[in-house]
Amino acid sequence: MGFFSSLSHFLFAIGIICWDVLLTLSNLVRRKHPIGDVTPEGHPGYGGHWPEFTPPQVTDSRCSCPAFNAMANHGIISRSGREVTFVELNNHIRATYNFSPTFCSYALHFLARMLKRSYSDGTFDLEELDLHNGVEHDASLLRLDSAFQPNQSIKHVPFIEELLAAATGKDKDGDDVITTKDCSRMLGKRRAVARAVNKEFSLSFFHKVFGSANASTLVTIFGGRVDDLHSFLLHERIPERWESRIRQPHGMTIINFNKTTLGVEVGVREKDWTQAALEAAERHGATLG
Repeated sequence: MGFFSSLSHFLFAIGIICWDVLLTLSNLVRRKHPIGDVTPEGHPGYGGHWPEFTPPQVTDSRCSCPAFNAMANHGIISRSGREVTFVELNNHIRATYNFSPTFCSYALHFLARMLKRSYSDGTFDLEELDLHNGVEHDASLLRLDSAFQPNQSIKHVPFIEELLAAATGKDKDGDDVITTKDCSRMLGKRRAVARAVNKEFSLSFFHKVFGSANASTLVTIFGGRVDDLHSFLLHERIPERWESRIRQPHGMTIINFNKTTLGVEVGVREKDWTQAALEAAERHGATLG
């Protein structure tokens, strides 16, 4: 990476941080969107009416991210998951899930750099995002490690069912809700077990935080609601009448999102799952034998 390229990335990051601070402060004083009016008019999902769900076909491209896959399954982005533009995905993430423009811009520019594509006019297939140890990583809450399942678009149903069953919270209607502590607890188990059974296991600090960030979307954008997450995680389908639980006018900013991410990551305790990791290693060894 050349000097001017590095300088450009640095200045871009500084600009995003400053913009994000302003949006975070503005969110504090501006009125929230009314319930039922979060998805912007003119965008798919306005009024809770999402485009028809169609499961992916054999030739379609999908990835390890349920949020991207769900948008493709509903035709919000290309149903094939191919030739997706970074600019298009930026706009649709913003409108569908109510992430802030700073979050979307930073994330999509990062993906463009990872794939060595132009943000402004580059395209990609969803499966290309699953470059191992790019953003895809070991010890996922939803997928087997790539050493065991190279196709990271394939969800691991037992992991998802265990995660949903681990919910300890309740909302005002008495429905099950996944909390940040639940996410921390299950991430601790995934990391301990994956470390014990996967000889190719790797998990840098960056990917630990990224894993906690992924988990944070469950308790922020989805409010931790198990009924909604059942459809979203198991079928990668947006529930009818659903809207983002983030009602701030500028969406979920990087600053506020990182607060939840930090809470999840700080609460991860791999050592609490030492016995589970040993048992998993024994079962894995027996299976190989």
